[in-house]
Amino acid sequence: MHRVGSAGNTSNSVRARKEKRLTYVLNDADDTKHCAGINCLAAFTSTEPDGCNYLFTGSRDATLKRWALSEDSASFSATFESHVDWVNDAVMANGNTLVSCSSDATIKVWNSLSDGVCARTFHQHSDYVTCLAAAEKNSNVIASGGLGGEVFVWDIEAALSPVAKSNDADVDDCSTSSNGLGPLPNTSLRPISSSNNISVHATQNQGYVPIAAKGHKESVYALATNDQGTVLVSGGTEKVIRVWDPRTGSKSMKLRGHTDNIRALLVDPSGRYCISGSSDSMIRYWDLSMQRCIHSYAVHTDSVWSLASTPSFSHVYSGGRDHSLYLTDLNSRESVLLCREEHPILQLALDNDGIWLATTDSSVHRYPAEARDPVKVFQRGGSFYAGNLSFSRARVSLEGSTPVPVYKEASLSISGTPAIVQHEILNNRRHVLTKDTAGIVKLWEITRGVVIENYGEVPFEKKKEELIEMVSIPAWFTIDTRLGSLSVHLDTPQCFSAEMYSADLSIVGKPEDDKVNLARETLKGLLSHWLAKRRQRFGSQPSSNGEIPSGNEISTRTLTLSRVEGDANLENDSSVYPPFEFPVTSPPSVVTEGSQGGPWRKKTTDLDGTEDEKDFPWWVLDCVLNNRLPPRENTKCSFYLHPCEGSAVQILTQGKLSAPRILRIHKVVNYVIEKMVLDKSLASASADGTLAPSILGGPGPLPLVGDSSLRSGLRPWQRLKPSIEILCNNQVLLPDMSLATVRAYIWKKPEDLILNYRVVQNRS
Repeated sequence: MHRVGSAGNTSNSVRARKEKRLTYVLNDADDTKHCAGINCLAAFTSTEPDGCNYLFTGSRDATLKRWALSEDSASFSATFESHVDWVNDAVMANGNTLVSCSSDATIKVWNSLSDGVCARTFHQHSDYVTCLAAAEKNSNVIASGGLGGEVFVWDIEAALSPVAKSNDADVDDCSTSSNGLGPLPNTSLRPISSSNNISVHATQNQGYVPIAAKGHKESVYALATNDQGTVLVSGGTEKVIRVWDPRTGSKSMKLRGHTDNIRALLVDPSGRYCISGSSDSMIRYWDLSMQRCIHSYAVHTDSVWSLASTPSFSHVYSGGRDHSLYLTDLNSRESVLLCREEHPILQLALDNDGIWLATTDSSVHRYPAEARDPVKVFQRGGSFYAGNLSFSRARVSLEGSTPVPVYKEASLSISGTPAIVQHEILNNRRHVLTKDTAGIVKLWEITRGVVIENYGEVPFEKKKEELIEMVSIPAWFTIDTRLGSLSVHLDTPQCFSAEMYSADLSIVGKPEDDKVNLARETLKGLLSHWLAKRRQRFGSQPSSNGEIPSGNEISTRTLTLSRVEGDANLENDSSVYPPFEFPVTSPPSVVTEGSQGGPWRKKTTDLDGTEDEKDFPWWVLDCVLNNRLPPRENTKCSFYLHPCEGSAVQILTQGKLSAPRILRIHKVVNYVIEKMVLDKSLASASADGTLAPSILGGPGPLPLVGDSSLRSGLRPWQRLKPSIEILCNNQVLLPDMSLATVRAYIWKKPEDLILNYRVVQNRS
């Protein structure tokens, strides 16, 4: 598990509020595949004669995917995208209802047969939600557990009812949010039988509240319930199994025996027996009526992370950190190695006569299981007696080898794409070098969200050194790869600190000296589809104050000029320049939050234009709609300009100068030349007004070397100009260097930059 900082602070914090972040996730060219490990599996078997069976996979890439199954194939069917962190577990409930939980501390309910429709989001947990359990024959009952030590029992029908969503601060109704998602049809919700009724804590003011099973003092990693939902078991880092009555949340008993974390649990249909898997590598078989362990099985050589049982509960499948899948007879204690994977096994799901394996890899595999008649597997030979731990270790030592797997290859595979595991932000702050689990090294342009070079399997560090440039651009974004892909984080006001000249970005039709703010143009490119949809809905006439009106009246939270810095030279233009055009075929996903509802995730092309301040941070809207930027740190660079020691050239300035950090040295050369020419009283050569009366761009103790005052192109008087070199620390500077680059790589001191100039012989 990993921890991720909250996207925003709580409203009752006494500290200055940190503005909410906007993140965009760059998707692979083939986004029908997972790009990170698969944490969970859920199988759906249609009750219709001609219905389709599905497999649902939940991944560390924060998405779920649906796969249509046939006899010998699995085809992509839909992506379920709304979670903003790892999907940790998923279960089927109420026939076609899919419930998922995530490290974003939410539980989401989906219409499993939709095109990725999220019906509702619940925020009951205080930390990562790690596990779910569903009662197969009482399918309204869902239990959830997480790292906060909380266990909740949910009545899905009551939780989704209109009464439950009324004024409930812990519930997001996706059907009324900007996501435009419809609610689950009531026809899919079967009522709980009266004998197993779960009490609904619902009031007109509070809304639905699940039953809390209180008792865990530490993290919960595993949950299981019987078919009727009358027995619930839980386990985690406390190394004990707790048994609950889920109808009331009351504790029934506590079972001790494991010496490490409980990672997997099963309960038989009757609710009498329980199977547990632990990080101590043991599987234990419990009789709940007797409150004791009746068998233990030393099958694995490392942590047991997943369990599945045959329908008769006579045999158990187990997988774990040792990459191995075993089948064990619970009565005879005979065990056989079915297969060995290349990666640790995280979860199992039986599918007719096959069993699906989810691992830390982005692919899933199916092997024959013979769940209806597991004796057939043992008849192949290769089984062994799963005794106690010391016995099993002695067996391995005597035999000198592990068992031979029954199956060498999977009968069916659903492939994923390799996860990005290493990255380096290059000096130009537009390119990111990555390496994935397959060893492939790629170069990404994050202002367009595309791969611009695929170098194949090359040494990452060597390629990084080759691509290093002597250039200094402020760090305007951060990146992580915890989702298996590049997540680019923008935080205000830091993200608006980087600027480049339009000429350096090869933007055609824009004056070469125009400054381009990288974050502003990136946001415009990201949200170009949203803005187009918005204009279709609400029109594009500006209001009396020059702002584009919002669909839901952004004036409800006025974005006043006191909070922002206007750009007087920038027209209210939403055109996207080529260096900031994101792909439409594999668009990035936006992860952010506004004033209501918590974090959300959506592909940029799925935004419908209704999203407003409730969904986006205010500073994003103000940037994209009004072309205004929040106050930023000083983007200027102060420096002194002196003649070289021993040089006979005149002293041009006595004080400190100031210029944009991105100003190129050739502009400083032009400034020196122009200043020298002016001081030689050549003003008569400009009787037509060519010479500006002031080159410094404004009064004050820090004269400004303006990039607009030193345009390229020869003026008439420049035919007489001398040839000038600029030096720093006795090193001649290249004309294309910026002041920021000189300061970072040549000056290397905290004090104000000192530049020297000298006249050199004209080069023919």
